[in-house]
Amino acid sequence: MFHGHFGHGRRCPYAFRKMKEDYVTTFTDLQLSEPLLRALASEGYESPTPIQAKSIPSLLAGKDLLGIAQTGTGKTAAFALPILQKLAAHPERAAKGSCRALILSPTRELAAQIGESFRVYGKFLKVTRAVVFGGVSLGKQVDILRGGVDVVVATPGRLVDLIERRALTLSKVEIFVLDEVDQMLDLGFIHAIRKITGMLPHERQNLFFSATMPKEIAGLANNLLTDPVRVEVAPVATTAERVNQSVIHVDPANKAKLLVELLKDNNMTRTLVFTRTKHGADKVMKNLSAAGYTAAAIHGNKSQNNREKALAGFKAGKILVLVATDIAARGIDVDAVSHVVNYDLPHVPESYVHRIGRTARAGADGSAIAFCTPEDRGLLRDIEKTIRAQVPVVEHALGLKGVQTLAPTFGWNPAGKDKPQGGKPHHRGQGPNRNHSAGNGKPQGAKPQSAQAPKRDGGGQQAPRRSGGGSSWMTDLGKRQA
Repeated sequence: MFHGHFGHGRRCPYAFRKMKEDYVTTFTDLQLSEPLLRALASEGYESPTPIQAKSIPSLLAGKDLLGIAQTGTGKTAAFALPILQKLAAHPERAAKGSCRALILSPTRELAAQIGESFRVYGKFLKVTRAVVFGGVSLGKQVDILRGGVDVVVATPGRLVDLIERRALTLSKVEIFVLDEVDQMLDLGFIHAIRKITGMLPHERQNLFFSATMPKEIAGLANNLLTDPVRVEVAPVATTAERVNQSVIHVDPANKAKLLVELLKDNNMTRTLVFTRTKHGADKVMKNLSAAGYTAAAIHGNKSQNNREKALAGFKAGKILVLVATDIAARGIDVDAVSHVVNYDLPHVPESYVHRIGRTARAGADGSAIAFCTPEDRGLLRDIEKTIRAQVPVVEHALGLKGVQTLAPTFGWNPAGKDKPQGGKPHHRGQGPNRNHSAGNGKPQGAKPQSAQAPKRDGGGQQAPRRSGGGSSWMTDLGKRQA
């Protein structure tokens, strides 16, 4: 299990460096109870992060809260500490088949981590807890819940299963927490969430946390929250300050070879590799194992035992490379991840932010390397628009060379400033691509290329795209350079 959103040391390492002086305080100043302060002290924590300093007083006062915060900001403690204090102040036992506080989490790993945080912070309190998610025995969870539990941390699908089996009723819930709401919607949990919220009592305290706030999520928040306190601790979609980002343009056929070659760098001591699909994660893992690297894969098709074993091995340093889908993009707190490799660029640009946030944690430095194939140029453009910065290009012997210099010749105007000179004009509605600076040359002629905006499917994710003729020159270039 993982210890919440804190690392080691006396000050919470995830506090933002530009923290206002108003929020530099101690946990003692937040009017937390003695057992909670004792638990925090035993873990070496003295100073809260901004979201904790802003949230805890309002939550202790019973206010609803809308928190806009990414993972790594300390939000687990921001809601766990006041929940524990409020429940302990009224120590009546939870009725059979009910709970007093309900926390919904998108993934098994994050649910387990939140449950561990409640254990650590509540170790001097008599507050019972249970963590329920899929992939493990349903019968044991039914038995635990039927006795009544103070705090239940659950994934939406398994919670619905347990409710349908009459193992749990939500009629006694006093505090309801929705964590990582944007990821829950990305994973298709909206119907389960609506079903669950419809079973909650009218009188309750609501906490709502999301890293992004698109219209669909804002609408859900408006329906759930009553006069909420709004806490926003960092601009949406900003990347970790200490992450050294880079992108390597590469032909798809060379991606596997490129990853194996990069791992020869002794500085890549603990590497997290992200793929788009479960099948892709398994394929990359097998390729790395064949190349002599200790690797494991984690995704939704793996059993809970396999997922926990892979994470434990990665955390202990026994596994050099953990290959994962976006199931590991949020909430997985593993110290000293030296590198994150985006083997496949995500279709949702915000996922890039969460992925690279797995490194450069606890005040350490870290690197994030992205592989960009010709077909992924649009995805890279979307990422750069989201993070409001260009990802520096690095050339590699196994990658495509001269992409920045050659791009204008083929109608790709990365700088987005100068119009192409000579050649055919862009098609109407197909503006210049803005991936990178043009490097050593101004545009010299053009061919038509597609630069259409990404479409989004009904689940809010960007639908996969295939580039038109505009990417063929990069593919041809890759074949000639191979």
